[in-house]
Amino acid sequence: MIDYNDRRIVPVNNSANGEVSPEVLFDCEQTGPIVTCTYSGGRIVSGQLIALVDDDVRLDMRYHQGERPR
Repeated sequence: MIDYNDRRIVPVNNSANGEVSPEVLFDCEQTGPIVTCTYSGGRIVSGQLIALVDDDVRLDMRYHQGERPR
């Protein structure tokens, strides 16, 4: 199991229609199978993510964020 607690994550790549870039920093906390992150950078002013980690280390996540206009 990966422990996400007190980790800072930087995206390496994204899908063509993705909204994050390498400038976005995710600061993560984990309690049991629940991972929460706050993040910002690039066009993203502020974001929050919550995820459940399963036994195969897959994340089922939801997020919301505010972005600067293009």
